[in-house]
Amino acid sequence: MPKMKTHRGAAKRFKKTGTGKITRYRAFASHLTGKKSSSRKRRLRKSTTVKPADVKRVKMQIQ
Repeated sequence: MPKMKTHRGAAKRFKKTGTGKITRYRAFASHLTGKKSSSRKRRLRKSTTVKPADVKRVKMQIQ
């Protein structure tokens, strides 16, 4: 069976940390930001970790 290819779209969106966790950026920050509060926009700029339920699927995509 051939090797699995990396999902290039996922590889650009997720990064693996040194400890093996998967980080991602938050959604809903790209436009329509006038109605969102400053604290919400500030929170959306920060990265966060992928939920445990999704880690296995994301790791297979980014290898």
